[in-house]
Amino acid sequence: MKNNETIRTDIAWSNEDRILVHGLDLPLEIIGKFSLGDFAFLELTGRKPNEDESIVFNALAVTLVEHGLTPSVLSTRLTYLGAPESLQGAVAAGLLGLGNTFAGTMEGAARILQVHLNKAPDNIDLDAVALSIVQDHRASKSIIPGIGHNLHKKGDPRTPVLFDLAAQHNLSGRYVDLMKRIEMAAEREFGKRLPINATGAIGAIGSELGLPWNIMRGIAVMARSIGLVAHLLEEAKNPMAKPIWDQIEEQATKHMREY
Repeated sequence: MKNNETIRTDIAWSNEDRILVHGLDLPLEIIGKFSLGDFAFLELTGRKPNEDESIVFNALAVTLVEHGLTPSVLSTRLTYLGAPESLQGAVAAGLLGLGNTFAGTMEGAARILQVHLNKAPDNIDLDAVALSIVQDHRASKSIIPGIGHNLHKKGDPRTPVLFDLAAQHNLSGRYVDLMKRIEMAAEREFGKRLPINATGAIGAIGSELGLPWNIMRGIAVMARSIGLVAHLLEEAKNPMAKPIWDQIEEQATKHMREY
């Protein structure tokens, strides 16, 4: 920042009497009137979502709250074992794992879609674009973001629900179309089933909502935080981190202790 530039935010301000967020009075116009998802949309876009946007954006967030004992959940539970006084530290430990392999992959999917479509003409050949994307990733031996799943190998059950919901609410355009064509091109190129996973669907639908690719992972961070707090509540009541640690220690060192 240069010395003559003014520090500025357009998000919110407060004084002793008022709290305003994007021009709306928090106590009078937001609390009790906005869902958590709608408030998140306001924060990200600067405006209240319309009915279609509200339903779809909330669905994207709900999709990412929970997915079982994932690496991020295990990180959170094990961190809590060592530092039970720091709930926020345990949640942060789990969130740090939302990278290019788990949960955060909607960023990569959205980036590919937006790079190829944001300034593209209406008559762009989407099949050719999809094939080029797949071939480029195959040549570089890199994973295509949003395609395939280590657990849901026959198809992510969340994906068709999200795509159907987007279509019902007029949010299924070129980004969704290209994502589906990438799936088809990938399956032809690799000769096996490679279904679009939930993060691929979220990357495409988030792009339809106008969200920039570089904040798309933030949806996962926001949503998964809720799930991680729930796992910490369960961990406090019914601990599993210590048994997991003990079991891994036993199995991993058994060969050394047998001598």
